[in-house]
Amino acid sequence: MRALSGIQPSGRLHLGNYFGMMRPALELQDRAETFLFIADYHALTTVHNAAELREAIRNVALDFLACGLDPERTVFYRQSDVPEVCELAWLLSTVTPMGLLERCHSYKDKVARGIPASHALFAYPVLMAADILAVQADVVPVGRDQKQHVEVTRDIAEKFNREFGPVFKIPEPLIREDVAVVPGIDGQKMSKSYGNTLDLFGDPAETRRRIMRIVTDSRTVEEPKDPDRCNVFALYRLVATEEERRQMEARYRAGGIGYAEVKRALADRLEAYFEPMRRRREELASNPQRVDEVLRRGAERARAVIRQTLGAARRAVGLD
Repeated sequence: MRALSGIQPSGRLHLGNYFGMMRPALELQDRAETFLFIADYHALTTVHNAAELREAIRNVALDFLACGLDPERTVFYRQSDVPEVCELAWLLSTVTPMGLLERCHSYKDKVARGIPASHALFAYPVLMAADILAVQADVVPVGRDQKQHVEVTRDIAEKFNREFGPVFKIPEPLIREDVAVVPGIDGQKMSKSYGNTLDLFGDPAETRRRIMRIVTDSRTVEEPKDPDRCNVFALYRLVATEEERRQMEARYRAGGIGYAEVKRALADRLEAYFEPMRRRREELASNPQRVDEVLRRGAERARAVIRQTLGAARRAVGLD
């Protein structure tokens, strides 16, 4: 089984990225041939500062390697190091109906949030389809709210295959029902767009301050509380051991614990959970050539596969 995942370098990665995308992608290393790319072409739809983009790309690479990505088991690469995907995107665009793109909710959502309505933003699903189809992925891990991206890719691939012959494998969405929706400090889904994040490797003191601002209800210390409806507990359970979760849940239901105490426990547990990864990241950051070499080798491995796919597509349309 071959799986593909990608993530945009559009800012610091946060807990929502880690538990929603990074950890599930890293777990695939043990049971699939995994391709993972840094989607810097996609990031250009919103990031128009060259220095910021370079720094974000470097940070994403460091974060993934620190969190356990094994470049021997995962093909890890920068999207822009594999320019073949752009040519493939153009070939796919020749069979992509306008109506299909007009129905994509991602474009509408981003424009509604104030992102300028560029052609790149509108055609984003075609480039995404090229990313997936280029490596002939069997599965694409996505959250249920991102399933439409894979459905669009399937529609484009099927139309291309009907027009020109069987070039592309039709991918399936791999939806992980057990992946948590990580709440931000305001109770909404954690997202850079909402400014409600807890950075993955942010300054510990700043992280503690942000944790103390997590929105809760007005129950007093003495009152019993519902852990299933608490933003603080939703975060705590992600980083606590099973025994710690049971004990904290029991204290919630019994009463006698205040939210400030739980927030301090969350900050302590969060720091302990990521401390080994933080040390690993510092080690990697001191050796940038090593990270560059990982991405270079990953791009070579990705291009070996993608060139075959592009060659087949070019022959199918008559560009051989």
